[in-house]
Amino acid sequence: MKLVDTLEHLSIDHHFEGHIATALSNIHGAELDSSSLHDVALRFRLLRQHGLWVSPDEFDKFKEADGTFNDEIMSDPRGLLSLYNASYLLIPGEVELESAMLFSRHRLQTMVNGLASPLAEQVRRFLQIPLPRTLKRYEALQYIAEYKMEQECNPSILELAKWDYNLLQLAHQTELKAFSRWGNGLYEEVGLSYARDRIVECYLWSFIVYYEQNYAPARIILAKLVLLASLLDDTYDTYATLEDSQKLNVAIQRWDMGVIPLLPDYLKKYYARVMDTFKEIEDELKQDDKYRMTYCRKGFQTLSSYYLQEAEWFHRNYMPRFQEQVNVSVITSGSTTLSVGLLVGMGDEANNEAFEWAIGCTDVVMACGKVTRFMDDLAAFKRGKNKMDVPSSLECYINEHNVTSEVAITVLDGLVEDAWKTINRERFVCPTLLPFVNRVINLTTSMSVLFHDGGDGYTYNKDSEGMIEKLFAKPIPL
Repeated sequence: MKLVDTLEHLSIDHHFEGHIATALSNIHGAELDSSSLHDVALRFRLLRQHGLWVSPDEFDKFKEADGTFNDEIMSDPRGLLSLYNASYLLIPGEVELESAMLFSRHRLQTMVNGLASPLAEQVRRFLQIPLPRTLKRYEALQYIAEYKMEQECNPSILELAKWDYNLLQLAHQTELKAFSRWGNGLYEEVGLSYARDRIVECYLWSFIVYYEQNYAPARIILAKLVLLASLLDDTYDTYATLEDSQKLNVAIQRWDMGVIPLLPDYLKKYYARVMDTFKEIEDELKQDDKYRMTYCRKGFQTLSSYYLQEAEWFHRNYMPRFQEQVNVSVITSGSTTLSVGLLVGMGDEANNEAFEWAIGCTDVVMACGKVTRFMDDLAAFKRGKNKMDVPSSLECYINEHNVTSEVAITVLDGLVEDAWKTINRERFVCPTLLPFVNRVINLTTSMSVLFHDGGDGYTYNKDSEGMIEKLFAKPIPL
């Protein structure tokens, strides 16, 4: 069990997927006879992350008759950290895990300054972003430096982790250079001067969804789709008149090169490039997989329709009610479009069932959109609203309920946590869809990283440039 955790934490588990699945199945089928909080919490987290159900009752042995945790674990920082991270796998209605989260967080906050390395650094890091919501490859980079200080460090595993990280980084560098050339060519060709340069950030988003070498085609396809959607967002959000926005949406719904003459001159090349890129991606797919682009196109068309709705609100100075705003902005977060797009290049893993699941606005896809939307709006509020922005979910809540921004922020923070509970529950709904659920979870995780603490690493390069440099430019010393 601890070996599985080490392999996953070092991000080399992709080399041992079959062995890990067998090991976890055996662990799930066997009863754990341990009085160690760390062991019980570690088992709980690993099994739940892999879609194997474990009851919160497992933690009852560490509680008093009144339901509070006993004194014996108060001075066990390693066990408390494991409990804290495990509690973030809670699903709706699990109030006992909410209590465990609050309890362990408070205890860790009071203990952290007296802890030794590397546990002290890990506690500080996970109190910021808990382990189940970290960017896996970035967390591995930090844990590789810490693992050598662990009592149970295996030098061979550490060496493998370093080589794996550096070799994959070289592959990612090559991809990023190729994608940058493609993206720069796109910007130059379409000539949208108002568009923000997000080439590296688009690749980062795709990288967070899947970093493994065998997903290189999927990574590039998704990055291209993210960049096209980004240009569409900038057009509706910052430049196009309402009339131009309506013409662009009509063209995207018709999906026909014949409508180009009807578009404003500055949008003609962009529209043509969207059509060409979708065709290029389709041509790269096997004959039996070409149907996937029908779903992808539908997702892009839906995104355009909802962008237009927001543009109409802005140009008409309309303040929607909170739920009305959320119903639209969850889609404009890109969750549905990207949940479909991330499946396109996944080879034989993805099937028609997966695409129907993604395009159908299922609970997990919508929950991903809520995390994205609310964290984006919270970050935007903290850095100051742009004059061209449509009313955010936060502003709509304040306006509708006549509350302070502090109250609204607390409400949205709670809605983010509720969405994560829904996402966690999806792991147990349909085992055959778990591989795709995990990719959507990765997509959601990107929000925890990019919008952490009010930052915006997608819109503002400076908020993510340090992480990007470490991930793609600096190898680990061997």
